[in-house]
Amino acid sequence: MATSGKVWVSPLNERAAIRPGATARSPVRFYDTTLRDGEQTVGVVLTPQQKLELARALDELGVSRIEAGFPRVSPDDAEAFRLIAREGLRAEIWGFSRAVRGDIEELARLGAAATVIEIPCSPIKLQAYGITAADSLLRVTEAVRLARQSGIRVAFFPVDATRADLEHLRSAYLTALEAGAEEVVVVDTIGACTPEAIEYLVSQVREWIGSGVPLHFHGHDDFGLATACAVAAVRGGADWLQATINGMGERAGNADIAEVAMALTCLYGVPVALRLEKIREVSARVRAASGYAMEPWKPVVGDTLFLRESGAVASQFHLPEAIEPFSAELVNARRAIVLGKKSGVDSVAIKARELGLEIPVEKQTEVLSAVKKRGIEKRGLLTDTEFREIVARCCS
Repeated sequence: MATSGKVWVSPLNERAAIRPGATARSPVRFYDTTLRDGEQTVGVVLTPQQKLELARALDELGVSRIEAGFPRVSPDDAEAFRLIAREGLRAEIWGFSRAVRGDIEELARLGAAATVIEIPCSPIKLQAYGITAADSLLRVTEAVRLARQSGIRVAFFPVDATRADLEHLRSAYLTALEAGAEEVVVVDTIGACTPEAIEYLVSQVREWIGSGVPLHFHGHDDFGLATACAVAAVRGGADWLQATINGMGERAGNADIAEVAMALTCLYGVPVALRLEKIREVSARVRAASGYAMEPWKPVVGDTLFLRESGAVASQFHLPEAIEPFSAELVNARRAIVLGKKSGVDSVAIKARELGLEIPVEKQTEVLSAVKKRGIEKRGLLTDTEFREIVARCCS
C-alpha cells in the first residue's frame, strides 16, 4: 500500500527502526485465526455459513492464510472447513490439529492441504496434560509423519513455548522438522512475554531452524502487549504473524491484525501483505457476525477515531497531520466534526458549512451555548437535525 504523504509520525522512530535484513526477504504476511482462535472468545458461536462469509471478507482483505477451524471439535466446524476449503479463495486455507491421530485423520478426510499441529511444551502445560517431555517428542514425530503421509503441510505449534525449557523447546522444533514439518510457530499462549523477550526467543528459534524455514509468531494480549510483541517478533526474524480481526480470542484475545499491520507500516516502514483500506469494513462484519460490542476508541478500527468533538481540536481540523498520526484514507475512514458538550465556535462553523447553514457572526456564541446545553442534557452528541433546529431557533 502506498503511504507517501499520509503518515505523520515521529522522526525519532528512524533511530529505532527494525534492523536491516529482518524483513528484507518479502512483506510480512498474516495468518488469520479469527475463525478458530477468535471464535474461542467467550460466548461467540459462528455458523458454517457465517464463517464462509467471513472467510470471503478475509480473502478480500488480503490475508495470505485463513485458519478455517478445528474440524474435530464439532460437525459444524467440519462443515465450515469444508465450505471454505471448496470456495476457491486466493488465501491458503489451513486447519488446526492437536498431535492426535483422530484430528489429523479428520483433516485428511476433508482434503486439507495444510495444518498447524499443537502439543504442550512448557513444564506446567506438560504437567497439566499428564505428558512427559520425552513422550511429547514421540507424539510430535508420529503426528507430523501421519499428516505428511496424508499430503498435509505442517507448521509445528508448541503450546506455551514462551514458558518452555529452552533445551526442550529446541528439541521439539528440530524433532518436528525432522519428522517433516516445514514451518514452525513461536507461541505465547498466555501473553506471558515482554516484547524484548519475544524478540530474543524468535531470534533464538531462527538460529535453531535456519534461515530457510518459515517462522510464525502467535501471541495473546493478556498484558496489552500483543501488538508490541508481534512487532518484536518481526524484529527477531519472524516471517508470518498469526492474529485475529479486532484482536478477538481466548481471555484477553490475540494480537490484532489491524493494529499490527498499521504499526509495522506506519511506524517501522515494514511492508505488509494486506489491503488496509478494507480493514474497517471487515472489522465491522466480524463484530456483526460475532454479536459483540467494541470500544469506539479502539486503534485503527474504532468508530470515533476520526470524529472530532473538542473545540480546541476542531480549530485544527483543516490540517489532518496536526491532530492525527495517519490519514483516514489509509483505512478508508471518514473524518467529521460532531457536536456536543465539548464543542467550540470552530466546531459549529465547520458543521454549519457542511450542512449549508448560515450563522451570522453575532449569533455564533448563542448557537454554541445551545449546542453545549443540548449535549449536556443528552449526555451525548447532537444529531444534524437537532443542530438545524438550534440554528433555526437562534437565527430566526
